[in-house]
Amino acid sequence: MKFEEIISSLKKKDFRPIYFLMGDESYFIDKITDYISKNILSETEKGFNQSILYGKDTTVEQIISIAKQFPIMGEKSIVIVKEAQHLKKIEGLESYLNNPVASTLLVICYKNKTLDKRKKITKELKQKAVLFESKNLYDNQIPSWIQQYLQKFEYNINPKATQLLAEFLGTNLSKISNELDKLMISIPKEVTITSEIIEENIGFSKDFNNFELTKALGEKNVLKTNQIANYFAKNSKENPLLVTISVLFSYFQKLLILHTLSDKSQSNVASKIKVNPYFANDYIIGSRSYSKRKVVDIISLLRSYDLKSKGLDNYSQSQGELLRELLYRILH
Repeated sequence: MKFEEIISSLKKKDFRPIYFLMGDESYFIDKITDYISKNILSETEKGFNQSILYGKDTTVEQIISIAKQFPIMGEKSIVIVKEAQHLKKIEGLESYLNNPVASTLLVICYKNKTLDKRKKITKELKQKAVLFESKNLYDNQIPSWIQQYLQKFEYNINPKATQLLAEFLGTNLSKISNELDKLMISIPKEVTITSEIIEENIGFSKDFNNFELTKALGEKNVLKTNQIANYFAKNSKENPLLVTISVLFSYFQKLLILHTLSDKSQSNVASKIKVNPYFANDYIIGSRSYSKRKVVDIISLLRSYDLKSKGLDNYSQSQGELLRELLYRILH
């Protein structure tokens, strides 16, 4: 089941006896667990019928024993097992899978790992329980996720601000949601969130960031590129070279795809390289600045500097010096 389907079924009180939540993205696992923990039992019932266990401190046998207990003065019991990835002999759950207690909701939080899909227990869970795999979102999925998250609370954000947030906050959804929650406290709903508002409230520069760097490179704006490079060199902790190289690699990969397109209209470019149509023209400009051959050379160059940034064939250059040298070679 998908995240939205699970939450929807819980809201409809369509409960299943076992929820096995696994995967690398903890945000969705936490959201499902929090909903079950906070919304199914009353505060009085929780004292009698809700148990929180931890994989490091318990065993499969103890979990099954508690799950088989019937509720006291209520209709449902909830057993939540956190950090279940530390459980030993998790295959022992198979016996409970075959005969679960209907009045118990057993929630297994198996974070940062997934079960081997070839194993019997995984197949059993798929058939007899809610088996949910929480996957990390790709970089290009984060901007739309930010927009959708804000829209749920009736907030609007413009595309540039969305892109800046995605770049600055990365792909950790818990971190992103925390920052957005804090931002919504400060901003009225009727105000569209802009890059200026983000700079003021979250604390990163709207003018000196990787998004503006790729734009300056695409326009071959040497002055702006050097200004950003100098800013990054002075603030290297907030602007690590590895992240910048990763962003540039993604940018020039998209330019390479663009060079293969016969239809270079903004709508087609946006669709093919998977960017917001608002930014498609920036890539079209970039493709005019760099030939296909040059883009291939730059991608090779980025691979080389990625290794240098990790210390290979680099014994004295700082991260700032490496960045300036890389950008000079890209531009010239």
